[in-house]
Amino acid sequence: MRTRYLIIGNSAGGIGAAEAIREKDRKGSLTIVSDEAVPAYSKPLISKYLSGERTIENILYRPAEFYERNNITFLSGEKITRLEIGSKTAHCEDGKLIQWEKLLLATGGKPIIPGIKGLDKEGVFTFTSLGDVMAINKSLTRGQKAVIIGGGLIGVSASEALFKRGVDVTVVEMKDRVLNTILDEHTSFLAEKAFRKAGIKVITGHTVVEVSGDDSITEAILDDGATIPCDLVIVAIGVLPQLVLASNTEIKINRGVVVDRYMSTTCLNIYACGDVSESYDPVYDENRVIPVWPNAYMGGRVAGFNMAGVRTEYPASTSLNSLNYFGIDIVSAGLVTSPGEDYEVITRQENDMYKKVILKNGLISGLIFAGAIEQSGILFDLMKNKVPVEEFKQALLSDDFGLASLPQKLWKEKLQT
Repeated sequence: MRTRYLIIGNSAGGIGAAEAIREKDRKGSLTIVSDEAVPAYSKPLISKYLSGERTIENILYRPAEFYERNNITFLSGEKITRLEIGSKTAHCEDGKLIQWEKLLLATGGKPIIPGIKGLDKEGVFTFTSLGDVMAINKSLTRGQKAVIIGGGLIGVSASEALFKRGVDVTVVEMKDRVLNTILDEHTSFLAEKAFRKAGIKVITGHTVVEVSGDDSITEAILDDGATIPCDLVIVAIGVLPQLVLASNTEIKINRGVVVDRYMSTTCLNIYACGDVSESYDPVYDENRVIPVWPNAYMGGRVAGFNMAGVRTEYPASTSLNSLNYFGIDIVSAGLVTSPGEDYEVITRQENDMYKKVILKNGLISGLIFAGAIEQSGILFDLMKNKVPVEEFKQALLSDDFGLASLPQKLWKEKLQT
């Protein structure tokens, strides 16, 4: 088959691109290929499906009729195995060939699977797709014992969902604290405190070296020889960009697919966005893999506009994480620890309320808000837009800080648009 626009990937980036294309080109043939046999859904909400708080219909990212309404050929449950850049041809696993004029790689990330003995046993799962949680849900019974390998966002999300289903949960984190890549030491402590209070067991500074049992799991063995009885294991140590299609092609890859500010790869008329790409981060002043849902959608829209012939520059953004687990609200963005002496750190703490801003040369480089997150949004905008805050930096963490707190001239020049 032939198509003007081919989008490989059906998550935030792919949907953002499709919507942007259709805003500018209603008639050009548009095809979305997904290896999942379901319409687009919100991956951050898969834990809510497992916990029983939402149905599949309630986690759809767009209505099921989205594709027909936008004249999109949707090939679900279709796996593309190889790209031929020269002939602009995608090879599908079932032998189908798809020729494109403009191509977007929005393939997302894949779960990291460590070399732990026994991970091939029944009862071991990952936690990055709807298919994962549907498989877990099918095998789940109340009173089970689960070990979560990894105390990052994926592991914490899985642990809360299982806890709400009546499962006894133990989280094993190799580093010395949970959520260590997105929180500083103090906020990790607050989070772990909330987890333990809810009844989640947390083991840090150790890792699982073996999952044992005959046909099914009976226990997880740690690196110090300790054992944890369990009949369910979830591997949640992170994701890597899904680069298999870009590999062995002319497309340049680093940690992710290399793109410019227009989401274009090093190959003409081929774009990439989302977790598979390295987009511009103004805090680090470099391209990085930023596996955050809103960034994927925005990158997809930028790619879509450019594919449709409307030159559009990626506005640049940095990591932004919003957590609400076990009754604690936390927002973190940009840097969460100071990289050196040329950074200034301002903090405010009252009981379980904690606010922190990292500054460099009068600009916000990072922030963490816990327990009282209402003002975090405006600080993120100030950071993203590189607004100088030196003259009012002491007010940044006050309870009543808002747009009205900004100097009038600054408001007009930097934020009114």
